[in-house]
Amino acid sequence: MVLGGATSQSVAKLEITPQSPSALKPIKVSFNPNSYSITKTVIWNTANNSTGEKTESEELLNAPTLRFGGGASRELTFSELFFDVTEPINGVKIDDVRKKTNELVALTRIERATKKPPVCLVTWGNAPSGSDFPFKGVVTSLTQTFTLFKRDGTPVRAKLSVTFREYLKPLDDQRQTDPELTTHIVKRGDTLSSIAAQLYGDPKRWRIIAEANHLDDPRHLDIGTLLSIPELI
Repeated sequence: MVLGGATSQSVAKLEITPQSPSALKPIKVSFNPNSYSITKTVIWNTANNSTGEKTESEELLNAPTLRFGGGASRELTFSELFFDVTEPINGVKIDDVRKKTNELVALTRIERATKKPPVCLVTWGNAPSGSDFPFKGVVTSLTQTFTLFKRDGTPVRAKLSVTFREYLKPLDDQRQTDPELTTHIVKRGDTLSSIAAQLYGDPKRWRIIAEANHLDDPRHLDIGTLLSIPELI
């Protein structure tokens, strides 16, 4: 179902963009997934003493005292990404579905420049700040299931299941959890002027944000970038 009277031509497509220094090109799926899941584990440890035995005070409790042990990375899972080349895609005829699915396979392979698979930015439409998208992560699991073949065995239809694990740089993580640091995640269509207007009420104060984040080209903002927003003095 398409909401708001939108046509199929206007439906936002799920996009996976390998981040610099990766040389891989962005991947825009032909068929959006029907569902996705986000998993987040929060670690709480039992606060028993070093002997592992309960103290007298703990024996009087219905449940052990818990201590926060940190947060685990979020995981984004698409259980069924559909690929079909039985019909032309954007007017281009493709004879083997693996020419499309191999774009995702490349996200699991070590790149020569970095000696590791790429970090990816997963975007889908517009989402409020703090939502699932944009999601920055690395592929931790990929399963390919081929379901339709030509007479010669060439696959033309496939379903893929892929899981991304959240990738956070330490400074970005601190920015998200430190109450003294105000931040903004860049979304599609954002400019420094529009961000300054939203957070400062004055678009002319964009230079403050540019200087705080050491932006060489303030006209170019990568979607998903976490910006520090200095407090006005």
